[in-house]
Amino acid sequence: MATRLLRLAIPVAAVLLATACGAGGSGSEGRASADLPVSPAPAAESRLAVLPTHTLDGTRLDTAALDGQGVVLWFWAPWCTICRAEAPDVAKVADQLAGEVTFVGVPGLGAESEMRAFVADTGVQGVTHVPDLDGEVWRAYGIVSQPAFVFISPDGTATSFTGSLGADKLLEAARTMTVDPA
Repeated sequence: MATRLLRLAIPVAAVLLATACGAGGSGSEGRASADLPVSPAPAAESRLAVLPTHTLDGTRLDTAALDGQGVVLWFWAPWCTICRAEAPDVAKVADQLAGEVTFVGVPGLGAESEMRAFVADTGVQGVTHVPDLDGEVWRAYGIVSQPAFVFISPDGTATSFTGSLGADKLLEAARTMTVDPA
């Protein structure tokens, strides 16, 4: 009986592990940025105030300096294989939009040492990362799985996307959702 249960549990566990790091249940992968759902983000005046000021590299993040700017929050976990695969795209787009849009990584669900190793291994050192060790930021933005993105426009409007976007769609979404058209 125990062997039979174990044979059943292993495939179930594999499916759960594979989907826990994926796009969630939204089926939103590959959708155009115009289809991004409205985020359950906090009130406009406090959207960025929920971010920790302690960064992975030991510097301080001044969230007040981000007010009125386009900001992309990238929610990831150090053990997430999809996050690891999309990291080069995030780095590329963050570099392309430097000076226009600020990218901030919000790693969670792991130890800071694992988060630092992920950053070093994946080449996303050009992005500021603020560890969300207690899950407060993820909860504030309604993030329940990774990878996920929250696009905050200069006027404070926020939209979210759960799943991996790829470089082209991430670039389009970041430009569309975060750059002030004025």
